[in-house]
Amino acid sequence: MRIIDLSSPIDASFWEPDEVVHRVLDAHQAALHVRDEMKEHFGLDLDPDVFPDGAFLTNDYLTLTTHTGTHVDAPAHYGPAANGRTPRTIDQMPLDWFVRPGMVLDLREAGTGTVGVEYLEREFARVGRRPRPLDVVLLHTGADRHLGKPEYFTEFTGLDGPATRLLLGLGVRVIGTDAFSLDAPFTHIIREYHRTGDRDVLWPAHFAGRQEEYCQLERLANLQDLPTSTGFTVSCLPVKIAGAGAGWSRVVALIEK
Repeated sequence: MRIIDLSSPIDASFWEPDEVVHRVLDAHQAALHVRDEMKEHFGLDLDPDVFPDGAFLTNDYLTLTTHTGTHVDAPAHYGPAANGRTPRTIDQMPLDWFVRPGMVLDLREAGTGTVGVEYLEREFARVGRRPRPLDVVLLHTGADRHLGKPEYFTEFTGLDGPATRLLLGLGVRVIGTDAFSLDAPFTHIIREYHRTGDRDVLWPAHFAGRQEEYCQLERLANLQDLPTSTGFTVSCLPVKIAGAGAGWSRVVALIEK
């Protein structure tokens, strides 16, 4: 089996709207740390010199959002659900949504903004079929070429409301993108709203999840490495964070040789 990594990294050197802080406790610092921890919590004395070279085990401390790096958005992220339902958090989602056949749709020629139903229908024709229920649909926008730079958050293609609802109506429950968001860039959305006064341009892909439960798979990478538009399995199991609206994921494509 060939495994293709479709994930972008969490990297504190990247430009992010919400800063990522990554602090490393090296092995010698960790020896002193475990000494203090054992004393404080368990009343035990431990001399750091007992470890080989006075070094214990390294540790990493991260401050970041659940929407940093490749991640899965749960319905709870989209706000209050219709009909008084309580939207599910990431730890409550069914695991069988996240290991499923994949389909790639090519949006690279669309430019910054959104695409609609007509664009998706052309892609279905190119691929040779429509998505099947529970297929993981991946949108190849090419936005990952800007990964780590401010342009990653302002120059990409998203879905409009009707296009999102089309996929949901076909039974798709996980929609992925190599862009920052399944919606258009924040800057584009706000400018369009001020230009038109139309509230339907405000985050329609996310808000569609209030009506129909689904998950977004955001900030993918390397979709150009997939040899075909179908015929592979996507594994995108999210980290089980209790009560969270999203969870990080190491997304891969599995291709039988």
